[in-house]
Amino acid sequence: MVVFSHRAEVREAVRTAVGTHPAGDVGPLRWVECATGAEVVSAVDGGEVDLCILDGEAQPTGGMGIGRQLKHEVEDCPPVLVLIARQADRWLAHWSMAEATLTHPVDPLVAPRTVAGLLRGRTTRPAVRGRAG
Repeated sequence: MVVFSHRAEVREAVRTAVGTHPAGDVGPLRWVECATGAEVVSAVDGGEVDLCILDGEAQPTGGMGIGRQLKHEVEDCPPVLVLIARQADRWLAHWSMAEATLTHPVDPLVAPRTVAGLLRGRTTRPAVRGRAG
């Protein structure tokens, strides 16, 4: 599972909130941390990513733009979850073709449920695949 942000503390907050077992029937998760858009694209191109959690506030390239790019360029694109600064930004996440959103700061009660739901819906690859990160 990819978590992308140019800020290490955002990646850490996501990993901490979601954990390695977001639900009894989902896990263990292995995280691939990406600090650049190129790293995200490379990880997804490698075919071992079941979910992308992308920081919509990342600099210089935001997660919404990367998510939209992936949806247009990757045939079997994994689900995309975008981290947004406020609920009013959900329309931008919709534009990016993201399947879900979470707001900053990441809620440790909501994040695991959201991630587990997206992974359960991913039928083309097993939900536990990924590379250690």
